[in-house]
Amino acid sequence: MASSSDWRSSLTASERYDNIQKLTESITAAGLSQNAFSLETEAYKNCSSRAEYDAACSLTFDHPEPKIPHAEDEPPYLPASVNDDPEHEADSTDPGIRIGPYQNCQYVASGVTAEVYRHKDKALKVIVETRDIEPHNPVREAKILEILSQDRNTSSIIPLLSTFRDHEQRFVLVFPYKPLTLSTLLSSTSPLPSSQIHLIFSAVFKALKSIHARSIIHRDIKPSAILLSSPNPTTTNEISLSDFGTAWHPTLSISTEPPESKILDIGTGPYRAPEVLFGKKSYSTPVDMWAAGVMLSECVSPTGNPIFESRPVHEDGNQLGLILSIFKTIGSPTRESWPEAVDFRTPPFEIYRAFDERAWDEVLPGVEARWRDMVGKMVRYESSERATARDMLLELEGMSDD
Repeated sequence: MASSSDWRSSLTASERYDNIQKLTESITAAGLSQNAFSLETEAYKNCSSRAEYDAACSLTFDHPEPKIPHAEDEPPYLPASVNDDPEHEADSTDPGIRIGPYQNCQYVASGVTAEVYRHKDKALKVIVETRDIEPHNPVREAKILEILSQDRNTSSIIPLLSTFRDHEQRFVLVFPYKPLTLSTLLSSTSPLPSSQIHLIFSAVFKALKSIHARSIIHRDIKPSAILLSSPNPTTTNEISLSDFGTAWHPTLSISTEPPESKILDIGTGPYRAPEVLFGKKSYSTPVDMWAAGVMLSECVSPTGNPIFESRPVHEDGNQLGLILSIFKTIGSPTRESWPEAVDFRTPPFEIYRAFDERAWDEVLPGVEARWRDMVGKMVRYESSERATARDMLLELEGMSDD
C-alpha cells in the first residue's frame, strides 16, 4: 500500500506556486490579512491526500476583516506631488487656513494619518488620525527626530523645527520646506550623473550610519524620502533623509513592537527586503541597506527604474509578485546564499521554480562597475552579509565623485 505522503512527491513546485496565487487572490478579494504562504504550507504538511490539499487551497473567504493601512499609503512629510514641483507656490488668491500660529496655510495632500500644509518655507504635518494604526506613530516620530537632533553628525536628517497642538488639539509637526526629492531627479534624468549619485548617497549613508548607530530602523527608504534643496546640490547638507513616521526605536517602540516581534507591514513597493516578505519579525537595520541598494540601482540604471518590479499595494498578489521579481532578477535563494531563511516559517527554497543566479553586469548592463559592486554588496539575501552604511561611506570616500 502506498504511503499517505506519496501525493506530496508528485506535487510540483509550479503547482504549489499556482495554489499560493489562488489563495492570495481569495484572501485579497475578501480583504483579509492572512498569509497565503503559511496557509499553503500548512495544507501541504497536514493534509492526508491530494484531494484534501487541493480543497484546502481552493478555500473562499467571506468574512472580511478591517483593512489595515499599508505603510506605502502614507506620504512622506511632504507628498511627492508638491516636493517634485520646484516652482510650486501657494495660491495668493486662496486665503488658506490657520493652523496654530501659522496663518494662510495651503492644503497640500492627505495620507493615512495626516494632512500636509505648506506655509512659506515650512511644511506642517497635521495629524488627523489618532487611532492606533502602528507602525504609524507621529509622537514617536517627533521623539526620534528630537533625539537625533542632539547628534552633531545628523545634518543629513530632516530637522524637526517644532511641534504643537493647534486650536483643534491636533498634533502638528513642523519641518523646513524642501522643493525637490530624489524622485524628481529620477523622473527628469536617467541615469543620474556619477557626481550627483556620489553626493546624494554620501548624504543617505551618513544619515543611515547615524540612525543605525542608535539601533533605529528607518523602515521606509525610498527616493521620495530623500529631500533636496536644489536640483544640483553641492554639499550633503542640502540633502536630507525624511519620513520617519514608521521608524522603529529600540526603547520608544518596545511596548508595541518587541525586537523579536516587529510589524511586517513596512516599506514601500520594490524597496521591501526579502526577510520581511517572508515573515522574519526580528529583522533589523539591514532592511534599510537592502532598500538603499535597490534605490541606488534605480539611480544608476539607464531606464531610471529599480531592478525589481512591484505592483501597487492595493493590487492582488503584490507581495508574491515582488518575491518572484527578486528571484528572477538575482536568482533564487539557496540554503548557502540565505542561511537565515532555513528558520523561516515558510522557507523559500522548495516552493518556487528555481531561477539561476545572475551576474551583476547582466542585472545592470552598461552600468559602471563601481556602482554595480555597491548595489551587489547591499542587495544580498542574507541580511548579516549586507554592507553597512559605514561600509558604504568608506567606499564612497575611496572613489572619485566624477
